[in-house]
Amino acid sequence: MPIERVSPDLDRLLTIDQQIQELGDGFGGDGGPAEGPLWWSDGGYLLFSDIHNNRRMKWSPDEGVTLFQQPTNHANGLTRDLKGRLLACEHSARRVTRQDSDGEVTTIANRYRGSRLNRPNDVIVKSDGSIYFTDPGAPAPGLDLDYSGVYVVSPDLDEVTMLVGDFITPNGIAFSPDESILYVNDTRRQHIRAFDVQPNGTIALASDRVLCDLSGDRPGVPDGMKVDIEGNIYCGGSGGVWVIDANGNHLGTIVHGHDASTNVAFGGDDWKTLFFTTWNTIGSVQVNIQGIPVPTNVR
Repeated sequence: MPIERVSPDLDRLLTIDQQIQELGDGFGGDGGPAEGPLWWSDGGYLLFSDIHNNRRMKWSPDEGVTLFQQPTNHANGLTRDLKGRLLACEHSARRVTRQDSDGEVTTIANRYRGSRLNRPNDVIVKSDGSIYFTDPGAPAPGLDLDYSGVYVVSPDLDEVTMLVGDFITPNGIAFSPDESILYVNDTRRQHIRAFDVQPNGTIALASDRVLCDLSGDRPGVPDGMKVDIEGNIYCGGSGGVWVIDANGNHLGTIVHGHDASTNVAFGGDDWKTLFFTTWNTIGSVQVNIQGIPVPTNVR
């Protein structure tokens, strides 16, 4: 069975006897996997990163997979800001950028207190325009920082604040639907941590708790993750993509047959298609609960 039920509560979220769709393969390599799926709703297509090949790909229902942009500074995680502009975590440039519709690129963050960032990995945007991102990789030769951090950039881009710096490998990042909780997973420790968000956009460190341990006997570790409008979390883990409720209970696993689940994204006309990337492929399943939508182009 490609979708494994751990709890009967899973049946309300998705149909377990559906076929998992493989939409494309041949991506990734030694330099990095397929990553950063992002549904571009005003165009009706999915963008995703092919890190190893330094390119951004596009999947659409009519055309399948085509090249969208190259080079990309080996970009990883992608999202859109409140005006619908593309945000990207660029590995080789060690920065987070914003790209306008005319192609102009603005650096959102590339330093913290004068030191260059490590390798920004994933990025999200809060409803007030603040930009949150993870920056793993340290300590490592050639990197300025000796820790891996989670950061927030103020809406005016004037201030970069480190929220927490005790992760080994901070990776996927997401908000609860009401933005009262920030989720960040630690790939090395194989769990998701949750923090209460304070009114100023920082986190209450005293609220730090492990929401869910995603380790197991099968290949797969936490990586990118997304949340639906009811607060359920979809994240890579042992055996595939885990479906987790807001209390951290493991409801089931989407077993796609690949060793790594690198990221996920909601999309489709109704935001009820769950796209996922593995090291070399992209695929999808249908869900019953709408994912939290990504902003569209504001004209």
